[in-house]
Amino acid sequence: MPRIYISTELTANARLRIEGDAFNHTVRVLRLRSGDALTVFNGDGHEYPAHIEVIERQHALLALSAPEQPEVESPLATTLLQAVSKGERMDWALQKATELGVTRIRPIITARCNVKLDTKRWQKKMAHWQGVITSACEQSGRLRLPELLPVAELQAALAEVGPGLRLTLDFGGGAALPRQAPEDGVTLLVGPEGGLSEEEIASARAAGFHGWRIGPRVLRTETAPVAALALLQQRYGDLGGTQ
Repeated sequence: MPRIYISTELTANARLRIEGDAFNHTVRVLRLRSGDALTVFNGDGHEYPAHIEVIERQHALLALSAPEQPEVESPLATTLLQAVSKGERMDWALQKATELGVTRIRPIITARCNVKLDTKRWQKKMAHWQGVITSACEQSGRLRLPELLPVAELQAALAEVGPGLRLTLDFGGGAALPRQAPEDGVTLLVGPEGGLSEEEIASARAAGFHGWRIGPRVLRTETAPVAALALLQQRYGDLGGTQ
């Protein structure tokens, strides 16, 4: 069943006019036609079964049914502090983190990041990443979009971390996960290609982060958050048949 995200209020048994990007995606990309069924959601925790009533040149009308609320959102709140990497590697990390149920994402700049952009290009990059996250929600069946926080330098991001268990992927770390799920969730810090510097690791520890070694092999910057989030969701969340 095709799913599309609409950033507007949705009402049961109403008619919805879509145009612009939503229209192009539905009619020109997905090639849906009058009478075809689809699902619409806006991130409020519900989804609305719908079908296309009319397709015009630049817009379409959808008929919405009563909202549904399948249990697809993880009970574990996770925040990912992900060092920015080049090109598709960052896209892949954000896409898979979204599929794995991450609650919020903050791209961070570290000493070994190779991405240098001006303000305008950062804004364009953020809009692109928001699109990646939205598409991942459409594909995976999620009802809420992870919050994408503004890009920040590592030190600023560390200063704004909320309560809960704080972990940084550290090949030399020895922290063990607690038995019980942290009441305030988990914040996961993942460094760039080449890893965090010794000074950055020390700053993370001073901010309450525990070094966590998840295995004997060195993982790429885009692979590490996926592996770590999967382990956290299996232990505390809803993967592996547990919740």
